[in-house]
Amino acid sequence: MYDNDTDDRPLVVREADTAYEAVRAINHATINVASLSAPVVYDVLGNLKTAAGYGMHQALNQVAGGLMRSLETHDVYDHNGSPTENAAAAAALIREAARHAAKIGALLEEAQSRISSQGYNSPEES
Repeated sequence: MYDNDTDDRPLVVREADTAYEAVRAINHATINVASLSAPVVYDVLGNLKTAAGYGMHQALNQVAGGLMRSLETHDVYDHNGSPTENAAAAAALIREAARHAAKIGALLEEAQSRISSQGYNSPEES
C-alpha cells in the first residue's frame, strides 16, 4: 500500500486502487453474512449500478480514449509489435468491457427495481 503523502502515481491509478479496495471491502463484508435484507441490498445495488455499471462504462471509455491519444502525445514504443496496432486492440477490448459494464448497470437497476417495494417486520412487530 502507498502512503498518500508520498504516492506520486497518477491520480487515475490511485483512484483505481481505491475502487479495488472498495470492492474488496464489500467482498469481506458479505462473505459470512447470514442475510441481507432487501432494503440493504437495494442501497448496495444503487451504488454498484452506478459505480460498477454506468460509472465503469464511462471510465473505461475514457481510459480507452486516453490510451489512443497517448500515441499522439508520447513517443510510444512496443517490444511486442506496433504500438498503434496494440493500443488499438487494447482500446477495442476496453470498449467491449465498457459495453459489458453498461449491461451490468442495467441488470443491477432491474434487480433493484424488483425489490424496491420490499421491507421486513422487526421482531417486535410480529
